[in-house]
Amino acid sequence: MIVPVTRLLRLYPQPHEEVPLAGLYLAHALHRRGSAAKPFVYADFVASLDGRIALREAGAGPGRVPESVVSPADFRLLLELEAQADCIVTHGGYLREVAAGRLDDILAVGSAPGSEDLVRWREAAGLAPQPAVAIASASLDFVLPPSLAGRRVIVATGADAPPARRAALEKEGCEVIVAGRGALVEGGALAAALGARGFQSLFLLAGPRMLETMLRDRVLGRLYLTIAHRLVGGEAFHTMLSGPPLGPEGRLRLAALHYDPSAPDESGQFFAEFRPADAPP
Repeated sequence: MIVPVTRLLRLYPQPHEEVPLAGLYLAHALHRRGSAAKPFVYADFVASLDGRIALREAGAGPGRVPESVVSPADFRLLLELEAQADCIVTHGGYLREVAAGRLDDILAVGSAPGSEDLVRWREAAGLAPQPAVAIASASLDFVLPPSLAGRRVIVATGADAPPARRAALEKEGCEVIVAGRGALVEGGALAAALGARGFQSLFLLAGPRMLETMLRDRVLGRLYLTIAHRLVGGEAFHTMLSGPPLGPEGRLRLAALHYDPSAPDESGQFFAEFRPADAPP
């Protein structure tokens, strides 16, 4: 993995100064912020100035991140967030896209070229070689990728999940848990269930639906957002949230802001860190 940008400008909090890119998010020690009683839940998104996080093609699905907002620096910081997790929370739609060859599988720490240092970082931090993976799915219609072989896999679904698919996944060695009263997984129930299984840091490598339910249930601890200084447009797209308007649970406070003037494509980007407004500083 080539990372041409090696330093960022910190805009907030002061003092304004250049800081190294590598290790920027590792220094947050997210793996130490939670407990089994209250896991620390954090998410990461990249968006354009007009709020696009993905462009949809024919049919439903998570879509693809627009190439014009992608940068090696953003990818490096995403991998640093992933490396700090006890458990990565993803969803069935992502695995279906991986199986179809439309999205890359990044569920294994250190699998991306140039990210081998993150494996060593996990070892030094006392974490397992690889995080567990929790797959949220209503339909249970997905195929496990090779990257999950030999790892702990938990499938979270709603009470209305298809019994036959649940039994099939259990035969494959997955632990299937119910974390929702209907068809969908609920954020608070999922965080509590994963905490009961000993996980203390949960990274959401998921989409708008998971972010929304974690916000509504007030269990999200940190939101990382890369804002690429590009307008994307498009008639079929995903934004960070959908569904009914959020109330007080949608209030966030800026904790840090860094600036990269060069990428993507010399247009620039912000790396922002937000915390819930009622969270301690």
